[in-house]
Amino acid sequence: MKIYTKTGDKGTTALFGGTRVPKHHIRIESYGTVDELNAHIGLVKDQNIDTPTKEILNGIQDRLFTIGAILATDPEKATLKSGKQRLNIPKISKEDISLLEREMDKMNEQLPEMTHFILPGGHQSVSFCHIARCVCRRAERMSTALYEIEAFDDMVLMYLNRLSDYLFVLARKLSKDLHAEEVKWTPKKED
Repeated sequence: MKIYTKTGDKGTTALFGGTRVPKHHIRIESYGTVDELNAHIGLVKDQNIDTPTKEILNGIQDRLFTIGAILATDPEKATLKSGKQRLNIPKISKEDISLLEREMDKMNEQLPEMTHFILPGGHQSVSFCHIARCVCRRAERMSTALYEIEAFDDMVLMYLNRLSDYLFVLARKLSKDLHAEEVKWTPKKED
């Protein structure tokens, strides 16, 4: 299979189901940002972190591929007129979201109480995690904009929202594990 098809040379791409749209379409921006997030998660996973966290991140990457498939599907071609699913697209489940919540709760039990905003940084691995969190927030913003135009399974929005929270807590956990300083943000006072 050749990686290049030449079908996108004029600035369009095909959605799952065959519909062609401009490459700058909000749907493409949405799943493209999820793809970017997935690459950043891979970078976090490649750091010197504990095996259980790497396994959770593997699962998150799988779920992000599912989200990408959902967002890349033409909603009109996804279901038959009878309402039955035409394309075999996986789903995001409540359990996927619950897993992130349980993992956050577990990590938070081991962390000091947060009393201030925290500046990203302190260690390269922590910074990579914060970058992933920011990209996740952008993926969520893009997806909510798409959702207003063409609704899709709202579990996707819930998952992206919870994932950005998870990545924040994971950054704090990595700071603790790596003995990195969490720099508190305190606003400068005006003279």
